[in-house]
Amino acid sequence: MWWHLKKLDWFLVFLIFLLFLIGAIEIFSISKGNFLDLKKQILFFILGFLLMIFLSFFDWRILRENSFLILGLYFLSIILLSLVLLFPEIRGRKGWFEIGFFSFDPAQIAKISLLILLSKYFSLRHKELYNLKHIFISGFFVFLPAILIFKQPDFGFFSLILFLWISILIFSGIKIRHFVLIILIFTLLIAFSWEKILKPYQKERLLSFLKIKSEDPLKVGWSQRQAKIAIASGGFFGKGIKQGFQTQSGFLSEAKTDFIFSAIAEEMGFLAIAFLLFLYLILFWHLFKFSLSLESNFARLFSQGFLAILFFEFFLHVATNLSLIPVVGFYLPFVSYGGSAILANFVCIGILQSFKAHA
Repeated sequence: MWWHLKKLDWFLVFLIFLLFLIGAIEIFSISKGNFLDLKKQILFFILGFLLMIFLSFFDWRILRENSFLILGLYFLSIILLSLVLLFPEIRGRKGWFEIGFFSFDPAQIAKISLLILLSKYFSLRHKELYNLKHIFISGFFVFLPAILIFKQPDFGFFSLILFLWISILIFSGIKIRHFVLIILIFTLLIAFSWEKILKPYQKERLLSFLKIKSEDPLKVGWSQRQAKIAIASGGFFGKGIKQGFQTQSGFLSEAKTDFIFSAIAEEMGFLAIAFLLFLYLILFWHLFKFSLSLESNFARLFSQGFLAILFFEFFLHVATNLSLIPVVGFYLPFVSYGGSAILANFVCIGILQSFKAHA
C-alpha cells in the first residue's frame, strides 16, 4: 500500500491542490454566508482525490487491451448525451442531469471516453496515418458526441472535443496535407452551421463580439464588460476577499464558474493572477515532461491528449474573461465551482498515476 503510494506523482497533486485552494477561497468569498457551494466543492475534491488513488491501483494495460470496456464507455456517453436533450434547460442549455442538490454534465464522460478511445485507436495505427481512412474513422467517433453537444448548445465543449481530436492527430504524426484538408472541411462546416444550425441569439453573440452588429449591445456584451471592469479595478493586490464590487454586487454573472478568473483578479489582484498563471504553466510543463517519459504509445497519447484538454479548458476560460473570444461559458480547471469537471479530470489523473505506478 505505502510502497504503491510512494510511486505516485505527488508534485502533480500538489499543483492541483494549490489551484483548488485559490478557487475555494474565491468561492467562499462569493458565497455571502451560504457555504453550501464551498462544502460541495471540497466534497468533490476529496471524492476526486480518492477516485484518483483508487484508479492508480489498477494496471492501465487492462484498460488499453479491453476494447469492449472502451467502446462501452463511449456508447454510454452517447446515450447520456442523447437523453439529456430531453431534459429542461439549466443555465441556458440542455446539458445537465439534476440529481437532488447535484447536477451532472454527461459531456465530461464523453471527454474521458474519447480521450481513451482516440489514444487506443492511434496507438495501434500511428504508422498508418498516411491512409486517410483512419482519420475519417476517428472523425466519425468524434462526430457523434460533438453534434449532440452542439445541439445543447454548448460551443465551449463542442470546440474542446474537436481540439482534442486534432491534438491527438498531431501527436500521432498526421501529414501536413491531411491536416490542411481537415481545416478546409472545418471551414465548410462552420459556413454550413452559420446558415443552417446556429440560432439567432448565438449569431448575435458572435456579431457582438466582432463589433459587426448588435440589436442590444448592452445585453449581449454585458458579462465581458463587467469582467474587464473587475480585472482592471483589482489592481496589484486586489480589493480584498468579499470586497470586490463587481463580484459581490452580482454585476459579474456566474462569478464562481465562468468568470472566476475575473473575480479572483478583482478581489486578490494581479499578484494572485500571476501566481495562478504560473501554477498552470508549471502544470502544463510537468505533464508534457511526464508524457515524454512514457514508452507506451497509448500512455503517451493519453497523457498528451489530457494536457491538450487542460490547456484548452484554461484557454477558453481565460480568453473569455479577457474578451479575446465570445462568451462560451467555460470553467477554469480545478478552480471554478463544479463537481463534474473536477471528478472527470481526477479520473484522467488517476489513469496518469497508473502509468507511473505500473510502468
